[in-house]
Amino acid sequence: MEGCLACDLAEGRLPLPGGRIADGGRIAETAHWLVDHTVGPLGVGTLIVRPKRHVLHVWQLNDAETVELGPFFRWVARALAAVAEPEQIYVTLWSHADAAPGHIHWVFQPVTTATMDTFGGLYGPHLQVAMFDRNETPPAKEVKAIAWRLQSWFAKNPL
Repeated sequence: MEGCLACDLAEGRLPLPGGRIADGGRIAETAHWLVDHTVGPLGVGTLIVRPKRHVLHVWQLNDAETVELGPFFRWVARALAAVAEPEQIYVTLWSHADAAPGHIHWVFQPVTTATMDTFGGLYGPHLQVAMFDRNETPPAKEVKAIAWRLQSWFAKNPL
């Protein structure tokens, strides 16, 4: 759907500051789901998992999307654990755009002790808020490097 941030990014219609398209490109996909690197300040390796079609609410997922969801989530988490080697992976549902329901997507954020230490020992939602407040987008080179490593992992470990 044109005008939806998630759809526009997925289709390469929306450039980021500086005119570039989302760093990392498409990392993985199935018949119903997509994985891309985030475009915000949540750190290198933070992924967005979203349905391919425009869906505003979890209850609107169709049967095929729902059947694939659990195995797909585990597959994405395994890839991120293998490649980023975090102590934990936060998985959060985000679904608002300008305070209105938007294209649902889950954020898979690898978190390490070093990341928490960088933000004064914060963790969980407090860590994510602090990262947004600091608003430091990861370097494109690092995002592309981890995206390539993740793409390689997915290719060697099909769902």
